[in-house]
Amino acid sequence: QVQLAESGGGLVQAGGSLTLSCAASGRYFTVDSMGWSRQRLGNQRELVAQITSGASTNYGDSVKGRFRISRGDAKNTVFLQMNNLKPEDTALYYCEVRGHSDSLSPFHNSGRGTQVTVSS
Repeated sequence: QVQLAESGGGLVQAGGSLTLSCAASGRYFTVDSMGWSRQRLGNQRELVAQITSGASTNYGDSVKGRFRISRGDAKNTVFLQMNNLKPEDTALYYCEVRGHSDSLSPFHNSGRGTQVTVSS
């Protein structure tokens, strides 16, 4: 069972910055990619950013140029640096991990979410 620990959400004014952190823990697994999705009130969950084990990145169109995803020095950690935040970035942000167990069973887990609120 892979577990995710998220941190870093909060309240910030428009134009400000926040950094989200996520760490995956468990036994006998390999991470293929980690990233973040978000769900704004009344909307479906959408991709924010993703980084693969090979360090390839992918961003949602609405955050390109403002958000940056990176891997931490600690194994299976990821950061999301969010700059120039806008009120429309207000959402519940979920850390997500995709990978496989040592027996090659694939998995896709999400964290419980961390709230980001941007005031105008």
